[in-house]
Amino acid sequence: MKYSGMACFLRSAFNFGHLKVQSKLSVIFTMIILFTYLFYCLNGYCDSLPRPVYDQQSQFQSKIILNDGHEASAQQLGEYNASQVSIVREQLSDLSNSDAPSNNISIANNFGSKKFPQAIIIGVKKGGTRALLEFLRIHPDVRAVGSEPHFFDRFYDKGLEWYRNLMPRTLEGQITMEKTPSYFITKEAPRRVFSMSRHTKLIVVVRDPVTRAVSDYTQTLSKSPGLPSFQNLAFRNATTGLIDTSWSAVRIGIYAKHLENWLRFFPLSRLLFVSGERLVTDPAGEMGRVQDFLGLKRVVTDKHFYFNQTKGFPCLKKPEGSSRPRCLGKSKGRPHPQIPSEVLLRLRDFYRPFNLKFYQMTGHNFGWD
Repeated sequence: MKYSGMACFLRSAFNFGHLKVQSKLSVIFTMIILFTYLFYCLNGYCDSLPRPVYDQQSQFQSKIILNDGHEASAQQLGEYNASQVSIVREQLSDLSNSDAPSNNISIANNFGSKKFPQAIIIGVKKGGTRALLEFLRIHPDVRAVGSEPHFFDRFYDKGLEWYRNLMPRTLEGQITMEKTPSYFITKEAPRRVFSMSRHTKLIVVVRDPVTRAVSDYTQTLSKSPGLPSFQNLAFRNATTGLIDTSWSAVRIGIYAKHLENWLRFFPLSRLLFVSGERLVTDPAGEMGRVQDFLGLKRVVTDKHFYFNQTKGFPCLKKPEGSSRPRCLGKSKGRPHPQIPSEVLLRLRDFYRPFNLKFYQMTGHNFGWD
């Protein structure tokens, strides 16, 4: 009996000690989980938690107390939540659209998915497409490729999956965009875009074709100083005044001809024509039209712009956290060479019937004549 009682005592002591060890291990394991959770939260990864966590958070927010001491109504709570989502989207957009070095990890890359663009700026070259894209990128619900992909004119053989991988990640409610001005004059582009999606919204930035041609020539001249004069390139025969439509600087400005190609695949309601002139004189007004066309809230307004007298076009006001305003690069706003007035008049006469047809097709008089 004595030995039996001693055995029971030792067994009980062992079990108690075993429980203490288990308890300590449980505490240590719990602390490890808590420290891991805090570490991830401090590094901004808590947003990747499963949906139920957000459901609990929404229940907590349902008891938000307003400044006057009353509980928030359902409508006020909805407005609060919407504003928080908008702030998060804007912050993610700023991070992804910034000029930060590529070796920095962008939080935006951890969110959303890559989609085919719902809207494309398809033209025209030297019309103001870069300005329009930069203005649009202010909007927190717009995510755009910075460089021109040239998929539908140069790299179509690489396939749609290659194209989609070029796109930035987007959240629910955001729009994916890209711009390649040469699409507008590429014969195969309308069919190819239609094959991707017949619902794609298309934006064409147009400008007085005479001014556009001179601007096009100016850009080429800056890269090739030995280029022949504008009039030598514009005319097949200077004596007769016959215009050389094979020269791309002239050919691009025949907008009606290129538009016919697009209207074979897309209804006019899928296209928006932005005035390059108004983008300079009234950027907020044109941006309002663009945002409406894309189904976006009018976030980009006149408060975002100021006119730069030196460059001769509007720039974006200094964003928060930046030391200077955002203007387009040195390649924009170059001074044009002097072109003889009789050359410009002949070119204007050449474009007039095409302009009138373009006005009729679009239902908009751009006032170039």
